[in-house]
Amino acid sequence: MTAIIRSIVTADAVQLGARIAGNSGDPALVLLHGWPHCGALYENIMPRLAKQRYVLAFDLPAVGASHGAPPSAEKAVLADIVLRGAEALDAKSIVIAGLDVGGMIAFAAARDHASRIAGAVVMNTVVPGIAPWRKVAADPRIWHFAFHAAPDLPETLVTGRERSYFDFFIDTLAGDPKAVDESVRAAFAAAYARPEALKAGFDWYRAFEADAKRNAERREIDTPLLYMRGEAGGADAAAMEEHVRGLRDAGASQIRRKTIPGGEFSPLEAPEELSRAVLEFCAQCS
Repeated sequence: MTAIIRSIVTADAVQLGARIAGNSGDPALVLLHGWPHCGALYENIMPRLAKQRYVLAFDLPAVGASHGAPPSAEKAVLADIVLRGAEALDAKSIVIAGLDVGGMIAFAAARDHASRIAGAVVMNTVVPGIAPWRKVAADPRIWHFAFHAAPDLPETLVTGRERSYFDFFIDTLAGDPKAVDESVRAAFAAAYARPEALKAGFDWYRAFEADAKRNAERREIDTPLLYMRGEAGGADAAAMEEHVRGLRDAGASQIRRKTIPGGEFSPLEAPEELSRAVLEFCAQCS
């Protein structure tokens, strides 16, 4: 099996922890997690992906093995930091793929850093400022958007209870909660055990308003995009069309869609289908 090595790379004042697999001479695939995850989300599929790509799974700034607060939690800023880290690790012809908040960052890379990437995969998320953003944000089932954005309150209530709180999200959003096993759940909780890590996660939500304002300004996006969802996570035909139409209206001219089995934790619930879809898309970008 392909080995996964751990590395730390500096991007400005931020030290990024990375899981790395594959040959640096191959085109790169950068993998980004969301809430409440870390790079461990992708460990089980990295060997599959590394057969064709140079795979880098980062812990987002200040989370897990990454240290140092980014200058902003805006997704365009985080995309720049992650791409700096990837470039410092000799990544070339980069396809950037992200899930949840990581998907928002992947979109920001396509929108604001297009010259640095070959393609972007946006998974299991809605992009701030892009339809159906307002509809999703107003859904009472998405209560945590407002809670996490409140100053200080979520840190006060969640600190010391990270594992229980994270398990709630996993059990609610996964099509098969058993697919997210004990070792992964423990890795997620450990990644946010430091106060600055937990704050970094909540700051992603506090930046949504600024992200939405930026994304609402239409820009021509020629970078190939793949929008993908797990079928148990709201991927019926009408919902998929709504998300894809929103991205197209925002300027994305080369956009594909894909539905795969499972819920919101696609790398764990549908590893083979996800790996196949991402590699097929990477081949098209090349």
